[in-house]
Amino acid sequence: MKTIKPMYTYLGSVLRMQCPRCREGKVFKNKLSIGINKNLSMHQNCPICGQPTEIEVGFYFGTGYVSYALAVAFTASTFVAWLVLIGISIDNNSIYYWLVTNAVLLIILQPWLMRFSRVLWLSWFVPYNPNWHNEKNEANERAIHNQMEGHQSISDEELKPKDDKKI
Repeated sequence: MKTIKPMYTYLGSVLRMQCPRCREGKVFKNKLSIGINKNLSMHQNCPICGQPTEIEVGFYFGTGYVSYALAVAFTASTFVAWLVLIGISIDNNSIYYWLVTNAVLLIILQPWLMRFSRVLWLSWFVPYNPNWHNEKNEANERAIHNQMEGHQSISDEELKPKDDKKI
């Protein structure tokens, strides 16, 4: 069976916010935005391969740790860059300038960091499948759509009217 070469590498698909299974479909509905609801609005399934984007209830709680680690890495890299290029000293207030610059950059980058951490988190749990055209998705834990929305599933028997028997 012939495998299809992906358009992008793993890192390329994560940076482009694409589905980790097919590396083609967009994970998010909208482009990068400042509005948090619009920014984090995701497709329920990949528009190309049908991979569910939320595998289980609370799946994205772990992205807080990923986002935190990315922010710490960014802060450390700006500190090293500032130290090498400008130098840090309390005497000339350069450390305070770095703190303010770093804080402003983190606030500006936060919408992108939140999206990136979600795609990165998803890519750690959903492997790339070069034969996704021919292979069906595995069933995820959320088999009933109503449970995905937080509603309890009701069977057909419970919906049927019951005979009122008078005692």
